[in-house]
Amino acid sequence: MTGASSGIGRAVALRLASQGFTVAVSARRAAELEGLAAEHERIVSFPGDVVDRQRMAEIVKEAEAALGPIVLAFLNHGVYFPAEREGFDADVAWRSFEVNVGGVINCLAPLLAAMEARGRGQIAITASLAGYGGVPGSMAYGASKAALIYMAEVLRMTYEPRGLKIQIVNPGFVATQMTDYADFDMPFLMSVQTAADIICKGLEADRFEIAFPRRLALFFKAARLLPYPLLLPLMRRAASRAQREG
Repeated sequence: MTGASSGIGRAVALRLASQGFTVAVSARRAAELEGLAAEHERIVSFPGDVVDRQRMAEIVKEAEAALGPIVLAFLNHGVYFPAEREGFDADVAWRSFEVNVGGVINCLAPLLAAMEARGRGQIAITASLAGYGGVPGSMAYGASKAALIYMAEVLRMTYEPRGLKIQIVNPGFVATQMTDYADFDMPFLMSVQTAADIICKGLEADRFEIAFPRRLALFFKAARLLPYPLLLPLMRRAASRAQREG
């Protein structure tokens, strides 16, 4: 599991460990990761940065050598930079894609190779409801999450016949360090524990998408059906209203 040092990743790691899984956790912040591992005997720390392709391949090998074949991989890392709201910044955009998309690609390469060779395995990728369509102030973040949704769709169609289960996790607003910066209204904000409950139940199901909260997900899905002359003003007004109410 990547992105396990805080937020959703940390909560899901503890939940899975309590259910009897041996959980290999990874993140850049080694101290926080070791603290998580100290909380449960079934959690094992493998520090690393997802943008380091070689390290991600090493972690998969190390985890399987120490703990056995990986049956479920939860790729949960991600970044959002508030600087996006101040205007276009190429460095911010590239960094968003490097971590959010490139980091997933770096993990997928060794995971898919190992799982396909065994003919079984499960990979869940965290994207976002923001990946459904344009939201002012999150161009790079939303675009990177849209890329993950597309990627997961293709992976599902490609690898399901080969015995692999691919899922996409699309959360709305969850109270984590990533939302601490927010100075705008976050509709249907939920606790990290509630999000972890929904995700863990979804991982047990056969469905492709785990999207929550339901009402916000339905809003985004319905909005996608609108023609652009209606969709773009709607999303602009919604974003402006959230900023006023924040």
